[in-house]
Amino acid sequence: MNRTHHGKHCDDLADALAAFRGSCAVAHRWGAELAGRLGAGARLLVAGNGGSAAQAQHLTAELVGRYRDDRPPFSALALHADTSSTTAIANDYGVQEVFARQVCAHGRAGDVLMLLSTSGASANLLSAAVEARRIGMTVWALTGPAPNPLEAACDEALCVDAPVSATVQELHLVAVHMICEAFDQACEESAAGTGRKPGFPAVEGAL
Repeated sequence: MNRTHHGKHCDDLADALAAFRGSCAVAHRWGAELAGRLGAGARLLVAGNGGSAAQAQHLTAELVGRYRDDRPPFSALALHADTSSTTAIANDYGVQEVFARQVCAHGRAGDVLMLLSTSGASANLLSAAVEARRIGMTVWALTGPAPNPLEAACDEALCVDAPVSATVQELHLVAVHMICEAFDQACEESAAGTGRKPGFPAVEGAL
C-alpha cells in the first residue's frame, strides 16, 4: 500500500467534515430542544441497526449518565438494547416491527424519536418513524446522503454527505457529541435563569 492509500480514510473524513459544518446549527438546535422537552418530563427513544445501534446507545448513555459535567439523569432509551423484547418481537411479528412495537409501548405524544441509519432505507426504522408520528412524537434522523426514505419519513433529518458508511458513522458520532454539548449548555442556561441546579427540571417530579 502506498502512502496515499493509507491516508484515504482520513482524507474522506476531512472532506465530509468540511461539508458537515453546515449542519452544526441543526445539531445544536436539537440538543437545546431536547433539554427543554426532557427537562419537562418527555422521553427520548433512539434506534439504529448494527454500528448505528452502537451510536444510538452512546447517545442515551450520555443523557442518562453525563456528557461532561455532573447533572441529573434524563429519560433516554436505546430500543435495541432490550434484547429479550427485540428478539421476541422479531420472532413473533418480524424484524420490520422490532422498533415500531417498542415505540408504541414506550412513546407518548411530545416525546422524541431519533433514528440513525447510514443508508436511510432500513425498513424497521421507517416503520418506527411512521408509528411515532402516528402517536404524536417528533421524529429526527441522522442519515447518510440525501435524499433517502428515512429523511422523507421524519420531521427533520441531518444527512451526512459521504459515500462510505464508515465515514457517515464517524460524523454521526460528531453529531451525537454536538447534541449532548448543546443539551448541557441549555440545561446550564435554564438553571442560571431559575436558580436551580443545572439540569433539574422545571416541572416538579418530571424526572
